[in-house]
Amino acid sequence: MSARAQDDDLASAPPNVIMYTTAICPFCLRAEQLLRARGVCGIEKIRVDLDPVRRDEMMRITGRRTVPQIFIGDYYVGGCEDLQALDREGNLAALLRGHSL
Repeated sequence: MSARAQDDDLASAPPNVIMYTTAICPFCLRAEQLLRARGVCGIEKIRVDLDPVRRDEMMRITGRRTVPQIFIGDYYVGGCEDLQALDREGNLAALLRGHSL
C-alpha cells in the first residue's frame, strides 16, 4: 500500500466516540440509538455510576453533572438533546466522517 493510500485510510477512519453514561439513563440509550443509526459501531462508554473518579473527570471536563456527555473525536457534543440538534442541523454526519465543525 502506498503512503498516500495509508494517509487516505487514516483520514477516512471514523473518529472515536466517547460517552459518559450510567446503566439506567434513558437519554444515554437514546443517544446510543441515534449514534448507531448513523453508523457508529464502537462507542467507548464510561460508566460514571460505577466510578466516582470518572464522574469527577466528566464534570471537570464538561462543567455538567448529567449524562450522557458525548465526545466525537476532539469535539464536545454535549448531551442527548445536543446530539439530536446536531443531527437535525445536518452536522452529525459530517462530524462522524471526521470533518470539523
